[in-house]
Formats: sequence, C-alpha cells, structure tokens
Amino acid sequence: MLSINPKDIPIAKLHGYLLSAVAPRPIALASTVDVNGNPNLSPFSFFNVFSANPPILIFSPARRVRGNTTKHTLENAQATNEVVINVVNYSIVQQMSLSSTEYPAGVNEFEKAGFTMVVSEKVKPFRVAESPIQFECKIKDIIKLGDEGGAGNLIICEVVKLHIKKEFLDEEGVINQQKLDLVARAGGSFYSRAKEGFFEIPKPLATLGIGIDAIPLKIRNSTVLSGNDLGILGNVETIPSKIAVDKFAKEHPQIIGYNSVKKHTFAKAFLEKNDVVSAWKVLLMK
Repeated sequence: MLSINPKDIPIAKLHGYLLSAVAPRPIALASTVDVNGNPNLSPFSFFNVFSANPPILIFSPARRVRGNTTKHTLENAQATNEVVINVVNYSIVQQMSLSSTEYPAGVNEFEKAGFTMVVSEKVKPFRVAESPIQFECKIKDIIKLGDEGGAGNLIICEVVKLHIKKEFLDEEGVINQQKLDLVARAGGSFYSRAKEGFFEIPKPLATLGIGIDAIPLKIRNSTVLSGNDLGILGNVETIPSKIAVDKFAKEHPQIIGYNSVKKHTFAKAFLEKNDVVSAWKVLLMK
C-alpha cells in the first residue's frame, strides 16, 4: 500500500488523489451576480446537503492551485450573500462543463454555455431554466479554510425557495431518481451517470439486523461469500427456523448432498436474486 504524508507531495498531485478517491460527487451549478448585477455561472463538485431544518447546502470554491487566485463565484458570494444552486442532470452535462471555462470577469457564462436565465423570486442571481431543480439561497456564512492555492472556502447556503420541474416527480410528489438522471464528478475528466448505477439496499434502521457477528463461523469463513454477501445475511432480524429449513430441504433435496463450497455458491445465487430467506435456508441445511 502506498502511504503518503500530504505535505510531502505537490498540491496538484494531492488534489488529484483526493478528487479521484472521494467520488462520485454531486455538482452544484452555482449562479451568482456581482455588485453591479452582472451574472456569473460556474460548477463546483465540492458540494452537498448538510441539514433539512434549516435547509442547508454547502459548496466550496477552492483557491486556484496555479496562481493562488480566487474564483468569481467566491468574490460575488462575499459581495452579495446570495446564490442559486442548480442541479445538473445528464441532459445539461456538456453545457455545465462548458460553463466551467475560465472566462474573464463580466463574461456571461449563461450565454457562453447556451443556458436560459430565469429571474429568481427571493434572490438576485438568476436560475438556470434547463436545470431540473433550482435552489434559491441566502448565504449564512463563508468559512475560509486557508490562504494558499488549493484552499477551500465553505459557502454555507440556506435554501429560501426551491423549484422542481413536475416532470421529475411521481404521483405522490416524490422525486423519481431514474427520471432525474443526475450526473456526478470524479477525478480527471471523468463523470458518472447516476441512474446507470442505482441499486437498493434495505436500510439497517428499518430493522434490527442480527449482525455479521451472529452468523455461524463456518458461514463467515466462507471462501465463496463476500463481505457484501455477509452484510446482506446480517441485515435480517431473525434467521429461518429449523422447521422452515427442513421444509425447504424437502423441496430441494438435491442440495442436501452438496459440500460447503457448492452450498455457499447456491446460496450466493439466491442473494443475487435478493432472496435472502432462501439463501439462509440453504446455508443452514445439514
């Protein structure tokens, strides 16, 4: 394993390691205006949601590594204390990327990227009409993390109005993640399309799982089952009873003669089909 002291490598290289390792990251397409009302638009992947009450989003325009200068977004945020954070989905990812170009101050990135400006209701910065969800925000605080190139500036934003296009909501008014089709940032020039990688895991909070430590040792030491497989098995509230296992064995007599490897392989196939109960029954068969 490569072990690194962050202070022993160039900031640019450290920056690359961090962005490639902490990924994928959601993207904030941040709209601001300067003191004269000139619009600015730029994407940031140092971004996330941190509170619902109050509704808080935080993004961080870092100081440029090369030249140690600040970005127009940060300067505008400091001057006006307002921002609109627009969500980025696949249909606007190329335009979003174009808006990240380092244009001179005063250049309107909305126009450069072909986005439509929409007047906000609570703040002065414009919304991106093409974005599926737009958050109008008042800036509560800006926390400077350093003075050198690469140092972040946490812009703490309170959402005062949000706009969601109805086409991305289901019948119950819940956001449909598949339709939303978000994109995320990784290291280098890489992005990911969220809906292509969605999978569901039952939340442990919904049940009191028995835990991996409660799984019999001969199963835990399996050469077939992975850590993920054991995690699924450990997320059940109870394991099947002997009566249930015996009934299952009568329905699948061919499994009785399997050795451990073959039995675990059979159980893994059930796990891949999300049939956890049957997997447990296979594993508990004598």
